[in-house]
Amino acid sequence: MFKSEKKLKDLTALLDRKNNTVIAEAINLLRKEEPFEGVIGLLVSFYDKTDNIYIKKTIEEFMNDLKDQSVCAEIIAEIRRQWDPRTISMLVASCWQSGLNYSDYAVDFAKVYIKEDYVTAIECLTVIEESVNDLSLVRRNEIVKLINESTLVQANEKRELTLELISILDK
Repeated sequence: MFKSEKKLKDLTALLDRKNNTVIAEAINLLRKEEPFEGVIGLLVSFYDKTDNIYIKKTIEEFMNDLKDQSVCAEIIAEIRRQWDPRTISMLVASCWQSGLNYSDYAVDFAKVYIKEDYVTAIECLTVIEESVNDLSLVRRNEIVKLINESTLVQANEKRELTLELISILDK
C-alpha cells in the first residue's frame, strides 16, 4: 500500500459530489489499482452512511477483491471502530472473501464474535477457521479462554456456534 494524499483528496471530492454513477465507476476503477493509504477508511465511512444499495454493493466488491496483504491492518482498524453492525459484518465478511491472511488478528475477530450479532459471528468464525493453521497453541488457547469467559456468548443464540468455534480451535 502506498501513500497518496492527492488520490485520497480526489476520491473525497468525488464522494462529496453524490453522483452515484460516477462514484460506482470510480470505485470499480480502484479495484484495478494498488490500494493507497486511507482508501479503506474513506470507503467504509461512505458505506456506513449511504443508503444506496448499488454503492454499498460496489464497495463490498472492492473490499472482497483486495489482494494486498498490507491492507489488513487498515481493515482491522476499521473493524475496531464504532460502525453500524451491518458495516462491521460487511468488513468481517470481506476478510475471508478476500483470501488474505488475518491470523495475526484472530483475537480481534474473537472479540467481534463475542460482541456482534449471529450473522457477524458466523463471518468471524469463518475468518478464524481459515487462520487456525497459522495460529500458535498459545494464541488458540487465548481465544478459547476469551470466548469461555464471555457471558455474552454462553447464554444466547450463539451457544452452538461457540461450541463449533471452540472445536475448531482445539484441533
